[in-house]
Amino acid sequence: MKILLVASGAREHAIASALARSRHRPEIISVCTTNNPGLKKLSRSLHVGSLLDFPWVMGIAKQVKPDLAIVGPDDPIGGGLADLLEAEGFPTVAPKKSLARIESSKGFARDLLKKTVPNSVPQYRVFTSYEPKELNKFIEQDLKGNYVVKYDALRGGKGVKVSGEHLATIAEGMQYAKECIEEGGRVVIEEKLVGVEFSLLSFVSGTQVVDMPAIQDHKRAYAGDTGPNTGGMGTYTDCDHSLPFLSKKDLSQASDINRITAAALLKECPEHVEGYRGILYGGFIAVADGIRVIEYNARFGDPEALNVLPLLSSDFVEICQAITQSTLTPDLVRFEHKATVCKYLAPESYPVSKDEKGAVVSFPSVPENARLFFGDIAEDDRGILHLGGSRTAGIVGIGESLAEAEKIAEEFCRGVQGPVRHRADIGTAPLIDQRIAVMKNMRTK
Repeated sequence: MKILLVASGAREHAIASALARSRHRPEIISVCTTNNPGLKKLSRSLHVGSLLDFPWVMGIAKQVKPDLAIVGPDDPIGGGLADLLEAEGFPTVAPKKSLARIESSKGFARDLLKKTVPNSVPQYRVFTSYEPKELNKFIEQDLKGNYVVKYDALRGGKGVKVSGEHLATIAEGMQYAKECIEEGGRVVIEEKLVGVEFSLLSFVSGTQVVDMPAIQDHKRAYAGDTGPNTGGMGTYTDCDHSLPFLSKKDLSQASDINRITAAALLKECPEHVEGYRGILYGGFIAVADGIRVIEYNARFGDPEALNVLPLLSSDFVEICQAITQSTLTPDLVRFEHKATVCKYLAPESYPVSKDEKGAVVSFPSVPENARLFFGDIAEDDRGILHLGGSRTAGIVGIGESLAEAEKIAEEFCRGVQGPVRHRADIGTAPLIDQRIAVMKNMRTK
């Protein structure tokens, strides 16, 4: 069996690793933005180029004639690559362009949720033209100066700016909103939510939705949740598939919202009778009175995939087949009841600059209870690894408890040689206890 994997880094290295464990022993043909050493090792062939060069990607697909295609990154999903692959008869794990608007358009997502799960949505407005008086009134009077500005399209995870973090004044927020409108024609302004964030990803085939373990990401660059936002410096999952600061009701509400959203997408896009097929990634925040949706993604997260896929004990190929064949059922999906902690290594100057690009980096041997997934890193003809400008590699520790998993990941990170850094606090008791305290304080007032 042949699988075409559209890839960009560590997320797809984790996907390929899970595929390779299948009893079907698939041949993986990867198309990737870089010569990723992890994908190179697991793939029958690796093709490097632009994932938005759809004629190039489709040329490879038509030559390979895969039995299954998996699209990992957001840009080719948002651009409609799944539509092209399906049109050629290649079953694809990724939603079609219209359905992928759940990620590619923040306004579409908010409007859909407002119709179907109104209590999950913060106060918001979509502006299609720059109206200074209306914009100022909404931010200052309706939102009391606590607001978020969202670019209404894909922007590599960097299209959202939050008051008090990225925007110091209302004037700065209005200027960014103006830039968003001028560039993309729309902007979403919404209420800033206060609480603790988490993610719940689900395998989806139409209205069949099967959840993965809940995950918490850490976007800030430096320890203590300080510094600029990044693509994610690390994540963790707990052995009970929930998180220490979540109640059973919180997790149940998030699960219900994912199910309602999948059904709503089928109703909203009736031209696609098969509905949403792929990974639905719900970004949630636990607040004082329940759960709100921050955003949706139409694919695996990076690092989130690095946590959950190593725990998958059932056959990932068969799950993917079931997604494309509308035969997905909960019994096909089994995860080990273990904890994982992922710590992302990044160049020392990331995300501010790319001073270390090209520098040599080396890794110790990977212990049985750890995983190494390569991100922005290149291997030369001599087998020597060189840093790129972005996140280098995800290091995952797997243990019977969060403390054990964190220790494994931290020890591995400390053994890496080169000008890289990581957040040593991710997965540690003090940081997790801080989340627990925030939730307890909010809900006992």
